[in-house]
Amino acid sequence: MRLLSSAAAVAVLALTTPAFAAGQAAAPAPQAAPAPAQEADSPEEAAFEAKGEAFGERMEAMAEEMQAAATQADKAKAKTDLDAIQARNQADADTFADEFLAFVVSQGAPADQMGAAAQQIKAYPAMIRAKIEEAVAAAPAGAAPAQPQ
Repeated sequence: MRLLSSAAAVAVLALTTPAFAAGQAAAPAPQAAPAPAQEADSPEEAAFEAKGEAFGERMEAMAEEMQAAATQADKAKAKTDLDAIQARNQADADTFADEFLAFVVSQGAPADQMGAAAQQIKAYPAMIRAKIEEAVAAAPAGAAPAQPQ
């Protein structure tokens, strides 16, 4: 099912977008496996794939916003800003994860396996924040981590 490949690509994209180590380029987002020629996307699959792409873009924007907040000189303000950014985006991740689970199960995917994937999607804001905070902490004093690619 092409959708599952696309959903996996969204998941990997959201987690690999920020390139934080100095001089390290972001890993290119994996491309979804092409569907067999005889299998066309249903309108529902196409609509959900568009939702997935939009979600990936929102997670990229969140990562960029978090990175800017994390590199502030005022660490107390940085933490407050990161908390607000994470909270604001958590609802989006939760909603997309629930929609993802409902859709893939309706398409015949096993609910238990896809439930684990949905939980991972819900964890994106926290995981992305943790990666950013690690990169900021590891950056030499006075040097900002590399900008997301």
